[in-house]
Amino acid sequence: MPIEEQFAETVTKFEHPERFFYFLEFEDGAYLGVNEDRELCISCVGDDQIVWESLDDGRKFRHVASGETVTLAPCASGKVNATHRGELVTQDDDPSGKAYELSVVRGPDQLPSSYLNHMHEHGWVCMSAILRPEVVDGLEKVSGTEKYEGQSVPNRHNPISQHVAVGQTAAEPVSLWVTRQFMGTNQIRFAHSPSLAILPPDDGERDVQGWHSDFPYLWGIARGETDGRIPVHEAPELVLGVQRNICISPFTKEGGATAFKLGSSKLHRGPPSEWGTGTMYFPRGYRKENGLPYNGPEADIVDAPAGSIILYDARTWHRAGVNRSNKLRGAMLQAIIPHFMMPFFDTTASYRQYLKSSVVDQLSQREFYEIESLMLNRIGNTVIAADKELTEAVNPQSNEQSSGY
Repeated sequence: MPIEEQFAETVTKFEHPERFFYFLEFEDGAYLGVNEDRELCISCVGDDQIVWESLDDGRKFRHVASGETVTLAPCASGKVNATHRGELVTQDDDPSGKAYELSVVRGPDQLPSSYLNHMHEHGWVCMSAILRPEVVDGLEKVSGTEKYEGQSVPNRHNPISQHVAVGQTAAEPVSLWVTRQFMGTNQIRFAHSPSLAILPPDDGERDVQGWHSDFPYLWGIARGETDGRIPVHEAPELVLGVQRNICISPFTKEGGATAFKLGSSKLHRGPPSEWGTGTMYFPRGYRKENGLPYNGPEADIVDAPAGSIILYDARTWHRAGVNRSNKLRGAMLQAIIPHFMMPFFDTTASYRQYLKSSVVDQLSQREFYEIESLMLNRIGNTVIAADKELTEAVNPQSNEQSSGY
């Protein structure tokens, strides 16, 4: 590649929002919303129905979609009670008429429907700084990045068992709602356990990713340059995978943000060999001998603040960036598939370890059940798991070395 095209990707920059919407959250993690009849309701779904904006310095909140308002008053627990149309919002099943206690929780900077519209139109969307600062701090800690870099050696194995922030991120309601709507099914699951992607500073020789599409397609990785686990088929409107990249560190071109060909999911085919596919860059030492994959102006970088979530159709061509900074770049990756697809890795062992960890008691009921549905496959009520003994019997061990991803 001509030297003038090195690291010349087109940058789409997202600033840190100046204002955010809010959720009014119950103790179990459900949310106060307003339904189509303009009545208050309880919902666990991260759509426009649960989004509020603050008025009067936080004393009054307006429901963005309907215009309904509630007035909040602090209570002894440190949470708030809500009054709607002059009536205290109380628990219907409590004969004493006890008022609900709510937490005011920072939400997205746009309506969920706006994110979904962008996802439908372009095949990707960036939810800028959607994660709360305390959640981002927890992700930094478990990944050993940003202010925690060098303080200790973090245990990065099965991070969902290591810190509550991983589960809170996995169960983030808006990105899950957008994913379900984009896929056209409420029954979705993780193709692998939430994983950390910690990118060290580049040394000029380190192995790098080539261009590819993600699971379950794996175009540019498996068997050939365009053939993958899912062959190119005649139903491009069928979405079989969505990738959710969590920006633990700020994503920048210099810092190694993921490189994309934005909109390439609409092409419904894998990346071209001249860009340097994942198959080409898989062997160890390939980058040292052949240089970097394509990083010219037809590629894209999404520059986004820490705590952002980048969702994209798994067919989108992309690769890990090249970290030209002097510090680690932290990210968390989650491949999401409809429930009828086979996952990439068995998640039952990870889930079993997570159940034994202390983080479970720190999650809300909504978050706990969301994670359970995302990590387990079932036949009826029976959880499906891998057969380790049979796997070892039918798969001879391979000593072939590769750079891996």
